[in-house]
Amino acid sequence: SADELSATMIARAIVRRLAKLAPVPELEARLRRLEEREAGLKSLQPPVKRIAYFCSGCPHNTSTKVPEGSTALAGIGCHYMALWMDRNTATFTQMGGEGGTWIGRSPFAKTKHMFQNMGDGTYFHSGSLAIRAAVAANTPITFKILYNDAVAMTGGQHMDGPLSPTIIARQLAAEGVKRVVLLSEEPARHSESDLPAGAKLLHRDELDAVQRELREVEGVTAIVFDQTCAAEKRRRRKRGLMPDPQRRVFINEAVCEGCGDCGTQSNCLSVTPVETELGRKRAIDQSSCNKDFSCVKGFCPSFVTVEGGRLRKPEPVAESTIVLPEPATADMERPYGILVTGIGGTGVVTIGQLLGMAAHLEGKACSVMDLTGLAQKGGAVLSHVRIADRPERLHAVRLGIGAADLLLGGDLVVSASADALSRAAAKRTTAIVNAHETITGDFTRNPDWDFPASRLQEMIAETVGGAATFLDASRLATTLMGDAIATNAFMLGLAYQ
Repeated sequence: SADELSATMIARAIVRRLAKLAPVPELEARLRRLEEREAGLKSLQPPVKRIAYFCSGCPHNTSTKVPEGSTALAGIGCHYMALWMDRNTATFTQMGGEGGTWIGRSPFAKTKHMFQNMGDGTYFHSGSLAIRAAVAANTPITFKILYNDAVAMTGGQHMDGPLSPTIIARQLAAEGVKRVVLLSEEPARHSESDLPAGAKLLHRDELDAVQRELREVEGVTAIVFDQTCAAEKRRRRKRGLMPDPQRRVFINEAVCEGCGDCGTQSNCLSVTPVETELGRKRAIDQSSCNKDFSCVKGFCPSFVTVEGGRLRKPEPVAESTIVLPEPATADMERPYGILVTGIGGTGVVTIGQLLGMAAHLEGKACSVMDLTGLAQKGGAVLSHVRIADRPERLHAVRLGIGAADLLLGGDLVVSASADALSRAAAKRTTAIVNAHETITGDFTRNPDWDFPASRLQEMIAETVGGAATFLDASRLATTLMGDAIATNAFMLGLAYQ
């Protein structure tokens, strides 16, 4: 574990302290087993990791770009993830400190100008003070205020207090910012009369030209980039709170040459690989596409735009009349440990909640601990579930090293991660894993990237001593229920049987 106290670290400290008073051979033997287990896991380094990434259609896919020869600084917010993308973005600071590092460094640096990303929530919280400090120091910097109309990183809540792109523009001008430009995905929803004198209102497609212009201005300048959070757009459209564009983009597989320029233009996870007899092509994952349409900006004749049409969802197959027998239940002499793994937004936490409620209804004790982090942005999710016949049998909510009886894997990459495999053990753990190949952010930067499915399956099977089952649950769930969102529930039913 990184930056946290693991069970083994704590056990090691306690055993060493006790050994000074009176050696306890049994405890020392158990500690050696834990340390041997951890040492063995170090050799199982997965070839790929499920790292959080910008959502499909995220505004930051566009707004965090900088012109050739320029550099940007990161801060607090979803845009922080630009640090591990090809965005020439470096370092980060505490909320409200955005730009402060460049105030101190700029007089001694050869670099003449810097871009600083700042979320709208951060700006409203305390970031405006950093801008005021930069103005006072006449620092050569362009602040990019990324207005996405939601506290996107923590769940899409509404921002506290009144704020709009035009209000931000007027505040910036009042603070003494020399040039202010408002870039929007829909300039028509703003009025130039609401902007301060000298400010410009342009379409977001002008971002590169505007940045090149502002980096030549001495002192502090600012861009207010207005585009609603993609995840929040999806929610609002489903609830009828935002118009849903009757437009879909497809890729003609026969024309596509697999160059990957669509991924370069959009940095979007909805641009997926399709393996054909003529080589790798591209397709748009319609279930995850949030209709940003940045992918069509490249020079490519394979794109087809459908106006006014609706997706035809596959009809669920007829209900089966087969009655399956009830399986034998697990022995509750000791707590039963389940590790549920998957991708943020696919219902991993929901599985833990279902298991917890089922245990409650049967009069059993249950603990559930969800490890999510940046999971909402397509990152890894792990849910530790422990079930026992009595509450007093549950001494810890987190599964220990090799303490999982079931590894229920909704995603192959997360299931083969070091954290997941450390909870599994041969002769104890059974692994049931979705073998569907869901791409990671690596594919947006490398069009020839290959999904290492075989190696990931080998690692899981080796760890559990061969007690592993792999199947394309995403395809089966879509066929049975008409939507891949049913995948994790399908996996739960399979594990039960």
